[in-house]
Amino acid sequence: MRNADEATQKRIVNRLKRARGQLDAVINAVETDGSCREIVTQLAAVSTALDRAGFAIISSAMQHCIADPQKIAEEEDGLTVEELEKLFLSLS
Repeated sequence: MRNADEATQKRIVNRLKRARGQLDAVINAVETDGSCREIVTQLAAVSTALDRAGFAIISSAMQHCIADPQKIAEEEDGLTVEELEKLFLSLS
């Protein structure tokens, strides 16, 4: 993530790693005939963790864009406000 500061990037990576661990628990529960409640609870946790990581990524990009919109417009992979809005809405 080019636009995130180090602390933000670390938080996002931690969320994604937590989601990966929860997804591993879902897979294990399915493979070992875990209870429906356990599987659905873990799936909900994975979904929430991924959503929060996505929102954090978009929030970081929005902060960067607002801080220096001209620089963003000049960057090769810079996002427009419209693109950020579309990404944000794709998570809801």
